[in-house]
Amino acid sequence: MKQVVQNYKSGELTLLDVPVPGCKPDGVLVRSAYSLISTGTELMKVSEAGMSMVGKARSRPDQVAKVMQSVATNGVGATYRKVMGKLDSYTPLGYSLCGVVEQVGAGIDEVKVGDLVACAGNEHALHAELNWVPKNLCVPVPEGLAPRHAAFGTVGSIAMQGVRQGEPQLGEVALVIGLGLIGQLVVQLLTASGVRVVGVDPDPVRCGLAERLGAAACGDPVSAAVEAAVAELTDGHGVDQVYLAAGGGSNQPVELAARLSRDRGRVVDIGKCRLDLPWNAYYEKELDVRFSRSYGPGRYDPEYELQGRDYPIGYVRWTERRNLACFLDLMARGRVDVEPLVSHVADFEDAVETYQNLKDGALKAVAVLFRYPGHAAGTGQAQAPTVAVPAVRRPGGTASAPARAAKAPVRLAFVGAGNYATSMLLPHLAQREGVTLSTVVTTTALSAANARHKFGFARATTDLDAVLGDPTVDAVFVVTRHSSHAELTRQALLAGKTVFVEKPLALTEDELSGVLAAVEESGNDRLQVGFNRRFAPLLREARRRFGPRTGPASLRYLVNAGRLEHGSWYLRQDTEGSRFAGEGGHFIDTASWLLGADPVSVYAVAASGNEDLQVVLSYPDGSTAAISYVTTGSPGFPKETLDLIADGRVLRLDDFVRASVHGRKRWVSSRLAKARDKGQRAELDAFLEAVRTGGPMPVPLDSLAATTAATLAVRTALAGGAPVTLARTR
Repeated sequence: MKQVVQNYKSGELTLLDVPVPGCKPDGVLVRSAYSLISTGTELMKVSEAGMSMVGKARSRPDQVAKVMQSVATNGVGATYRKVMGKLDSYTPLGYSLCGVVEQVGAGIDEVKVGDLVACAGNEHALHAELNWVPKNLCVPVPEGLAPRHAAFGTVGSIAMQGVRQGEPQLGEVALVIGLGLIGQLVVQLLTASGVRVVGVDPDPVRCGLAERLGAAACGDPVSAAVEAAVAELTDGHGVDQVYLAAGGGSNQPVELAARLSRDRGRVVDIGKCRLDLPWNAYYEKELDVRFSRSYGPGRYDPEYELQGRDYPIGYVRWTERRNLACFLDLMARGRVDVEPLVSHVADFEDAVETYQNLKDGALKAVAVLFRYPGHAAGTGQAQAPTVAVPAVRRPGGTASAPARAAKAPVRLAFVGAGNYATSMLLPHLAQREGVTLSTVVTTTALSAANARHKFGFARATTDLDAVLGDPTVDAVFVVTRHSSHAELTRQALLAGKTVFVEKPLALTEDELSGVLAAVEESGNDRLQVGFNRRFAPLLREARRRFGPRTGPASLRYLVNAGRLEHGSWYLRQDTEGSRFAGEGGHFIDTASWLLGADPVSVYAVAASGNEDLQVVLSYPDGSTAAISYVTTGSPGFPKETLDLIADGRVLRLDDFVRASVHGRKRWVSSRLAKARDKGQRAELDAFLEAVRTGGPMPVPLDSLAATTAATLAVRTALAGGAPVTLARTR
């Protein structure tokens, strides 16, 4: 299928061939009929992508701050790869469309195949022939409403949420500053609410359009006509509400808002404009400044948008989905008319040219629609074509690894292509001699296309069976979100594949048992978990310098994990497990490797009110390992420090950039390593050698299982307040 994308690094716009997205539970697959270009938000994004690197940095100081923090935590090299990987990627455009439901995921009963729906979301309602849309971001289109009009649903919801924040009342007077797409819709919604409106915009064409759509008067912000109209309509008191629907770097809108507002008026910011509030003007009138967050309550809440958990109507009357449905209803009943806003309808195949004309000013428009193949130009009625989306095969039975020719390249497939895969694994595999990147599988079409573009995969798809059913694939990398690791690993083992799964292997004891049962059923134990730290060159050299032990050891491992950003999927403990369950295996595996054994018991205590943990592991020879996993430390302190003490010697590791061994002779690594190397490349070398030769896997399966069991036992120890004895998993 085709999708409009932009390379943020180069600014290039293109109509790209991408895989059909998979139809996941709690959502629907929608074939687009019409999608709407937001001539404000999208053109700002397009223009920003065309800036120099310095210009991009100046426009996004928040992102620059994140980059600097990443440098402090992960080093220059890893940060550079991550940032360049994100910049040199295709990003989607679009967030408002209307289309026909092609496939319904599990848990959906509000709509059925063939229904016409309006869809929202800058990750879901994209300029693409097909989109997967979660249920709280799509609503049925009312009978009689044309698809081209229903495509306005999202921008209508944005305007509606702004109006709701202003709390208009019958008979009030409002000022709308900025008469672009959102401003024109705000004018109509206010008029429909019994509010008289004065509009402000430097474009006389837009002013005239707003007056035809119900505004009492409109004019240029510097003209006396606007102030005269406000004075006449309000008896000189000033407007009750001001809606800032303008963009750009001028501070004129907020200054005008203060001048024309009444005492204790309300100012609502809907657009992205400069907000240097003149203190005296806002203080003297005690103006109430409010912000409108996009489509309404639920926006940016993953539980609402992705997991479909609605807010009770008794507590949250207007969610983003209910705003979307309300706006469609207003259009269907003729209370809002969007047809006069449609400046141009372009065929989807002309998308790149259309954007270029908008950017260059050759096309001046309030609203532009893309019309997709299979939809009649005159009526806008969908012909409802269908697409075949292959079901995921569930392999079973006894599987055997495919035979490999002695000198044939190792053929790899990736399931998942997120940040870790694209910054820490694939750069070490792309264009590597003796390796062929065969297939990349993701649930979203664009992430698969990006991975294919950047790393040279032969094929990109959203169909898992393309990997599990391909006898030429030698090894499968599972690099998805934590909750899917165990099941995908189980399926791949049963299909006879050698598997590299990023940590964690499992989030529950039942999941771990399921993976081990798949090993027993298939006879396939070709499994590696991404515990990369034991492969770190600096740590291996320090261990060699430390030498063999004769007595028990004490190991102390401080992990300064830090806080996560709000909204991170790592925080979804109900589906993705705790943070320690997700990454604690790294540190337990490192301790066990240094001590040369698997733990026999686990004890854990947690700090009150946060995720800080103290985990104590006991080993067969009397050695102990204490892991302090903390989230409340300073971000400027090293992330990982480790001390191993035994036989009168001490091994010290400082965040994989410096190491030392203190004994009869002292060894210290170079002052700073060239880069913070946590062992990913060496781990991949060992894994590929095992795949190529058929030799033993880099880490025995018993050790992988024991580390996973110990990680999961931390939760049991916390709940019970006592040490947990670990039985052999196999």
